[in-house]
Amino acid sequence: MSEPVLNAVPASDLTFDVRSLPKVSLHDHLDGGLRPQTIIELAARIGHELPSTDAVALGQWFRESADSGSLPRYLETFEHTVAVMQTRDALARVAAEFVEDLADDGVIYGEVRWAPEQHLQQGLSLDEAVEAVQEGLEAGVDTVESTGRQIQVGQLITAMRHADRSMEIAELAVRHRDSGAVGFDIAGAEDGFPPSRFAEAFTYLAENQFPVTAHAGEAAGLDSIADALVSARTLRLGHGVRIAEDIDVEFTNDDDGDGDVGLVSLGRLACWVRDRSIPLEICPSSNLQTGAVAGFGEQLSEHPVDLLYQTGFNVSINPDNRLMSGATLSDELELLVDTFEYDLDDLQTLMLNAVEAAFLPLEEREALADYVVEGFANER
Repeated sequence: MSEPVLNAVPASDLTFDVRSLPKVSLHDHLDGGLRPQTIIELAARIGHELPSTDAVALGQWFRESADSGSLPRYLETFEHTVAVMQTRDALARVAAEFVEDLADDGVIYGEVRWAPEQHLQQGLSLDEAVEAVQEGLEAGVDTVESTGRQIQVGQLITAMRHADRSMEIAELAVRHRDSGAVGFDIAGAEDGFPPSRFAEAFTYLAENQFPVTAHAGEAAGLDSIADALVSARTLRLGHGVRIAEDIDVEFTNDDDGDGDVGLVSLGRLACWVRDRSIPLEICPSSNLQTGAVAGFGEQLSEHPVDLLYQTGFNVSINPDNRLMSGATLSDELELLVDTFEYDLDDLQTLMLNAVEAAFLPLEEREALADYVVEGFANER
């Protein structure tokens, strides 16, 4: 299928404050969003050795270590954050601060993904771990509301691909569906651990009408995306950015003298994802750090996010791991503004895409969309 791309870089007049805009975050890991000072204090309690006990230096270490172009190396940084998140109090504190930091960035709805199976080293059960995080999330919401602001959050219960607990974690997620859990995810080493390995768990989730998002199209390519759609019955693609490998662009000179335009050809899988508005949870900075978009280039200007957005894919923008990337959701949006000259209408479209993809009932999504539109209108 072919169609024209009108302009490789849309023009805009940027006169707004991104941080003040109401935002929706769908792909944000709990163990990737800790405050450096919190890590230092929690580590001191358990005698865990850190690369630095200075908050500024520790934050810098996480960013530099994650900026390797390798997903396995990127994942190594989580050894320190997971190590300090092994007790009820620690999980509750981290979750509460997570919500507070989201609200400080203007996020009004956030889905918090994390893997309970990684937080049992000090004797917590899976259910106790989920309850601890929920306690923290609710405490964070209360703190935010005490300041006159609003935020809503939900847990995305995640199973680690390299482990053999997917069915157990799926049952855990369904068990907590009425007490904070809004969806299920698989994460970890994508290459070599396709969704089809966890088909039983995904069938169970489908039978229980429980929403699924799956990391796919990050460390592995089109086959991983296709398997997530078939075996996982996923409603969203976590990252999904490598769907761009199924898109060809041929630039030609415009006869009207308006510069280069391109003819875009979508493969069958790309058409399926685009035409059915399957949401892509794209995380620009993280994609560069992990090498997910290395086939397209090493600079944000070469990231296929703009190609996907302009050709009609259901793109949402997310921070992935705020500690490792050193970037909030507002920072990610500002990068797109600076790089691709997105304007207020573009950012509103991205936010409304995220609203539509949120694991919320229709009525709540409609109310959330109205709130987003009103908030953007106040910036015009």
